Amino acid sequence: EGKEVLFEGAQGTWLDIDYGTYPFVTSSNTTAGAACTGGGLAPNRIDRVVGVLKAYSTRVGSGPFPTELTDATGQLLRSRGSEYGATTGRPRRCGWFDAVATRYAVMLNGASRVALTKMDVLDTLETLRICTAYQIGDRRVTDMPVDSAALEQAVPVYEEMPGWQADTTRARSYRELPKRARAYVARLMELSGARLHVVSVGPKRDQTFIV
Repeated sequence: EGKEVLFEGAQGTWLDIDYGTYPFVTSSNTTAGAACTGGGLAPNRIDRVVGVLKAYSTRVGSGPFPTELTDATGQLLRSRGSEYGATTGRPRRCGWFDAVATRYAVMLNGASRVALTKMDVLDTLETLRICTAYQIGDRRVTDMPVDSAALEQAVPVYEEMPGWQADTTRARSYRELPKRARAYVARLMELSGARLHVVSVGPKRDQTFIV
């Protein structure tokens, strides 16, 4: 009938059984290519891949997580972001945005556009950090390590940006976001190598808008 079909992935790239942080992965492929094998669809029928990112990083369960915050800031992200497993209720581990991992996910999934969610969770923070590289021993790397053992040793290299300390939940367009919030988003897109397509500042439908 000429209609479009949307396939939605249920888990993040790091949990992919082939390309994730093995052995801390799930039992299946979670990357965009799985839409073809799981949905019985030829690869040449896919015309767009939109990556879904949070404005910070989270992980459920064990496994390497270089930017994890185990302090009050991590708890604030968990609380404000309602970061608990939808099925199990397990608290998610929270941390700063990891541009190294994000570039890997964008490349692996072929995500030319991204939807950035939960911007509002960062509204109260005075300073924001972005991981731009990993320090592994005496090496500084900007590409994702090929094995979990190396990733376990990774120390994040951060750059800091000022927070906007303003309410973004009332924004209904990209232009209505605070100037510092737009600067933060622009930097994330620059580091991720993808084009911004959607921004979300809350759970309601009218709090998600196309850029």
